[in-house]
Amino acid sequence: MAHLVTNLIEAARHDGDLPAVKLDDEVLSFQNLLDAASRVAAMLQTRGLGPDDRIGLVLPNVPAFPVFFYGALMAGCVVVPLNPLLKAREIEYCLRDSGAKLVVSSQRGGDAAAQAAQSSGTQCLLVGAAGPSPDQLGDPEVASTMVERSDDDNAVLLYSAGMTGKPMGAQLTQANLGSNADVAVSILGCVRGDIMMGCLPLFHVFGLTCGLNAAVAARACLTLIPRFHPAKALEVIARDSVTIFLGVPTMYSVLLQTQNRASFDLSTLRTCVSGGSALPVEVMRSFEQAFGCVLLEGYGLSETSPVVSFNHRDAERKPGSIGTPVTGMEVKLIDDEGNEVPEGGDQVGEIAIRGDGVMKGYWGRPAETAAAIQDGWFRSGDLATRDADGYYFIVGRKKHMILRGGYNVYPREIEDALSEHEAVVESAVIGLRHPDLGEEVGALVVLRAGASASVEELQSFAKERVAAYKYPRRLWIVEKLPKDAAGNILRREVSPPHNAAETPR
Repeated sequence: MAHLVTNLIEAARHDGDLPAVKLDDEVLSFQNLLDAASRVAAMLQTRGLGPDDRIGLVLPNVPAFPVFFYGALMAGCVVVPLNPLLKAREIEYCLRDSGAKLVVSSQRGGDAAAQAAQSSGTQCLLVGAAGPSPDQLGDPEVASTMVERSDDDNAVLLYSAGMTGKPMGAQLTQANLGSNADVAVSILGCVRGDIMMGCLPLFHVFGLTCGLNAAVAARACLTLIPRFHPAKALEVIARDSVTIFLGVPTMYSVLLQTQNRASFDLSTLRTCVSGGSALPVEVMRSFEQAFGCVLLEGYGLSETSPVVSFNHRDAERKPGSIGTPVTGMEVKLIDDEGNEVPEGGDQVGEIAIRGDGVMKGYWGRPAETAAAIQDGWFRSGDLATRDADGYYFIVGRKKHMILRGGYNVYPREIEDALSEHEAVVESAVIGLRHPDLGEEVGALVVLRAGASASVEELQSFAKERVAAYKYPRRLWIVEKLPKDAAGNILRREVSPPHNAAETPR
């Protein structure tokens, strides 16, 4: 029996009445979830689907997602989680590339999935938020004999949009996801009866592993929000006595800015974790002070299931650091030739990762897999330094690094400096072509609601905090930055705004 399904079966056997998944007034106990998943497995088998068949899930954070996720695994199928906001052509690409035989989507807003299914010749099943209707489900007796899977069998194909080209499916195995869920439980200090906030999308590996799979492994309850909104999040924390919150930096920023947060009882909140993108140090400090909890920053990727490193509650936490490698994962820094960068100091290297969470490879992409995984080490494309204590500090992406007049400028450093300004919510620093310098440093900045600052003021503020060659010579104040469904800034889409005033060159 696969590790992830075993966790659900054991939870139902020993704590079947405990709530597993919640969406407002709708609650599924662990026994309810297992029963529904078993009937999904039976339905899939009745449709002729079984081991290694790919099934697309185009669902928001509703109970139907965990029901179909575990049901598909029980039938031995491989889940292909997809963002419900994708257009039909984007879904069609993933269905064709993965060879999916079935796609499951929401009755409400499932037109794109249905259209993609028709174009790709894939079966389509539209379901309600609670899950499939009785007439859609199969006889649970059909699924009474669970499909055995080995550690190296695929559990999920996770399509991640790269910096260039088409998305590729990261093959995450039963062992990858199972071991990483156990790591997440340990990091979170998650125990039986905890209430975990499920506002990270479950189709994203952060929400899937650290949210759903970790909650089931620990026999905690995942209380869902289909789409993040700060006021709703605060309401759910107070209503359900949430103890653990998973988020990305932008979520913590907007929660800090929510003016009526003092009217909610948030005293049960114990641990928060941040990942997906760099957490500004000022946001971390302000959030811990305002919410009276611990906020831990970590690091991971779709290709690593995702958790690679974390700051830990029981060890020294270093603001601005992604912490130290978690159990079962190794990290090193390498230069362009693949040589290891010496420990300590401020020497920058690319993060290379080896261990339990590293994917099997990219689906149907042997050349890309060989380029990404060399001698067992996955090359992340992220640049970092490592101090004498073994803590890692992200400085930027290898492809994001700005080369200005022969000097390396790392966007993270400039963004951290800008975030210290009281008027700044978030920023994105980019390289701009320059005829003499090669690249110039540019910044797009979002201000807090009701706050004001001039571009010259922000430029001077940054100039006081970084070396003269690093501060942004060109700066724009914008209303928002492009983001993905998890709330992370889409750097490949960040560009100077049209018809916007900017800092003089």
